[in-house]
Amino acid sequence: MAKAIKNIHKLSLSEEEKRSNDLREVEDALIENKAAILQTLEIMNHMQDKGLLALLNGLFGQGDKVLNIAVKAIDKPENTNTLKNLLLLLGTLGIINVKQLEPFLLKINAGIARVADYKDTEEKTSYFDLVRSLKDPEINKAITILMQFLKGMGQDTEPYEKTTQDTPEKRVNQTKDKTLE
Repeated sequence: MAKAIKNIHKLSLSEEEKRSNDLREVEDALIENKAAILQTLEIMNHMQDKGLLALLNGLFGQGDKVLNIAVKAIDKPENTNTLKNLLLLLGTLGIINVKQLEPFLLKINAGIARVADYKDTEEKTSYFDLVRSLKDPEINKAITILMQFLKGMGQDTEPYEKTTQDTPEKRVNQTKDKTLE
């Protein structure tokens, strides 16, 4: 019968063998990710050329000071209002229907191009010239569009408004008045 194994010896690698294995593992990873590593090095080279690496190095080196300055700058009331307005503006941009706005913007661009081509003259426009110009189809169409735009601007939009300038107390009173009705 065979004897029982009483001692187990771990196979120990020398420092040189461990280093060799680790180096081989890193080489294999480099070979497997060659394209990504080369692209990353190219990006880093561009960042170095533009001075971005020096900027980032300084930024991270003085991170606490930079963060302190940034927080103090944002803490000013005018900057806080700017951030609030920016967020409101971004939210409002989501409401705009660009497909409907595009023809209007093209017409504005055409009008601006005409004004740019117009040479200043001493010629004055009389009231009769204004009335006569209403017969011009382009002017008539522009006035009709302008009138429709003005009607839309005069339309009640309060139900669609997301923000109000009311104080919290006024909103509470309005809510109480509605519940009493």
